[in-house]
Amino acid sequence: MRRDRTVAVIGTAFVALAAGGPWLPQWAMFIATVAFARGLVALGLVLLLRAGLISFGQALFYCLGAYTAGALGRFYGVSDIFIEMLVGGAVAALVAFIIGFLLARYRGIFFGLLSLALSMILYGLLVKTEALGSTDGFNIAPSTLFGVRPPPEWVRYSVLVSAAAVAAAAALIVHRYLQTPLGRLAPAIKDNEIRVEYMGASARKAVHVKYVIAGALAGVGGALAATAVGHIDPDMAYWTTSGEFIFITILAGTGSVVAPFVGALIYGSIHTLAYGLSPNTWQMSLGLALLVLIVFLPEGLWSLATRHARRT
Repeated sequence: MRRDRTVAVIGTAFVALAAGGPWLPQWAMFIATVAFARGLVALGLVLLLRAGLISFGQALFYCLGAYTAGALGRFYGVSDIFIEMLVGGAVAALVAFIIGFLLARYRGIFFGLLSLALSMILYGLLVKTEALGSTDGFNIAPSTLFGVRPPPEWVRYSVLVSAAAVAAAAALIVHRYLQTPLGRLAPAIKDNEIRVEYMGASARKAVHVKYVIAGALAGVGGALAATAVGHIDPDMAYWTTSGEFIFITILAGTGSVVAPFVGALIYGSIHTLAYGLSPNTWQMSLGLALLVLIVFLPEGLWSLATRHARRT
């Protein structure tokens, strides 16, 4: 029986990043931090995809987390990065819990389109709210770490390590959740939901729980992204943002809780490189990368690691 090395991989990656981070250039730290933020959203999508559900509206919770972080600093003077992520995730989880009662009743394209519609409603509200900057959004206060503002040359490193710590904790929690009876229901719901109900389990409850967890992760990711970028705007709730998260999830695959973060880092690298070489056609490069992946690796990049593990 093959040993599960997920915990060891996560721990080793965190230690390596924390130790080698100070030697990374500032731009690399920024790309890695944003990758962690996107990876948190993709991690939530992994839970839904394993149950056969795809959400086109995760940008709703991503944006809620970002605006919550911005509001804490702008209106309440709270700028601690961990508090921003905690409150951002809590607000997103609360909203996901409420609307989850509706979405948990639907499957397939209905689930996806309803989630997309809710995300676009938030986008429309933010565009018309002048107090929150309307279409321009607003800048957020520089973050602190446990009440202390790091020196300017250490700000990006501090944010990067904080992001890595939260991402590692989230990955470990989700990994543990997937080993519980409720977490193991996902493939069964995807294959035969009626049989799950006959066995005495509630598929609707399982989907609701997964949706809330995915919403919370997206809220934490949004707060982290707002902290890293220093600016938020309504485009964070737009449908193209949700499309990026789906792209990352498909690119990475759903075979491991580590995969979303690897996929997010690769996506960010391709995006940066393509935009630098051809600012007007960078979307074509991403589209070609996705097309090649679907043809040759339909289960995502993580399937390469799975195949290697089976051989060894």
